[in-house]
Amino acid sequence: MPQRRIALAPPAAFSLDLRVPGSKSLTNRALLVAALAEGESLLQGALVAEDAEVMRVALVQLGARIEEREAGPAGAVLAVRGVAGRWPVAGAELDVRLSGTAVRFLTAAVCLGRGRFRLDGTERMRERPIEDQLEALRGLGVDARSEHGSGCPPVVIDADGLPGGTVTVSGDRSSQYLSGLLLAAPYARDPLTVAVGGVLQSKPFVDVTLAVMRAFGAEVERDGYRTFHVPTGAYRARTYRVEGDAMAAGYFWAAAALSGGRATTRGLGSASVQGDMALLDVLAEMGCTVERDDDAIHVSGPAHGRLRGGRFDLNAFPDQAQTLAVLALGASEPVHIDDVWNLRIKETDRLRALATELQRLGARVEERRDGLSVWPLDGAPRPSVVATYGDHRMAMAFALAGVRWPGIVIDDPGCVAKTYPGFWTDLASAGVGAEAVA
Repeated sequence: MPQRRIALAPPAAFSLDLRVPGSKSLTNRALLVAALAEGESLLQGALVAEDAEVMRVALVQLGARIEEREAGPAGAVLAVRGVAGRWPVAGAELDVRLSGTAVRFLTAAVCLGRGRFRLDGTERMRERPIEDQLEALRGLGVDARSEHGSGCPPVVIDADGLPGGTVTVSGDRSSQYLSGLLLAAPYARDPLTVAVGGVLQSKPFVDVTLAVMRAFGAEVERDGYRTFHVPTGAYRARTYRVEGDAMAAGYFWAAAALSGGRATTRGLGSASVQGDMALLDVLAEMGCTVERDDDAIHVSGPAHGRLRGGRFDLNAFPDQAQTLAVLALGASEPVHIDDVWNLRIKETDRLRALATELQRLGARVEERRDGLSVWPLDGAPRPSVVATYGDHRMAMAFALAGVRWPGIVIDDPGCVAKTYPGFWTDLASAGVGAEAVA
């Protein structure tokens, strides 16, 4: 049977006002921390999507109790009864599917238990590196290994608690290796000091980790992004509100930018801790009007969506590279995206996938090891079926082209369920036509 596709049609005028789903980054961190705490926590506005479900199922397997008390488009209320820092099960087989946060956070967290823990996922997950994190755990005395010796999942941990001490973890590939160690650290047998080797990627996500830990009562001493010291202690159960997902909101800000329309996203505002909020600065530099309130962001695109180009270092928020690359199609000069080489080890090789699909639309693209340059189109893109490579962010980013130009068809639109199941419905609420086709 032919794979289901969505054909998009631009609206007469793009205008949107909605509350975005809960942040995936905050949801998965808060789920793990609440599961480790003693007592019952309430997580309000938690993301309802595949990545969060992967984490929920795994934590229940490990012995936490999680009850969904309310659910809606803007998130769920989850009651999480924690295990007081010690998993009560004698081992587990955990399916992390394609969730990078789940595999990296749980790889460290299962070390707090006793027994054999195995983490596996999809075929693509078996290609995603994790050896740097395993090496750090072995440096602490943990029996941690890649089952096939590939440096990728499946991961096998023969756990006997997490020793403390001092260890170095590489930051060159992902900040999630560091975040995983920090999230588990309060329950180590002794205080844990983690030094970062190399250049730490995506630094704002470490700030998100520390903010969630602090909210649940764990303090971390730090020397910038070089060393982190976590004393032994415990998380305290509490009520915690998950703010809206800045990454999800970014698609609608960008849609307003490219179409010359307006988008208001609610559920996150000027005090957000999320690194993806930096996309707003990029959009302002490209010619958009940006307003920030306590609980809302408003973005208006320039007339006719004619954006300025430029050179942008996206290392701190690399997942926005796909969004920015599609925006480049409507810019007045080239857009150069730098310092995002780790996009090659995401759900797909995102730099290669971006170059391929942008060229399919008729754009001139220069692919580099750690970035991409995109020249604006002279007119409309070629009508095309955009391949998504099973990557939710490819689907949502290329949907932006369909907000401005006709003839854009997105293959495998269901892949957005990984982080944003309601994306197509919310996009249609702004007047964008979205018709399922064979």
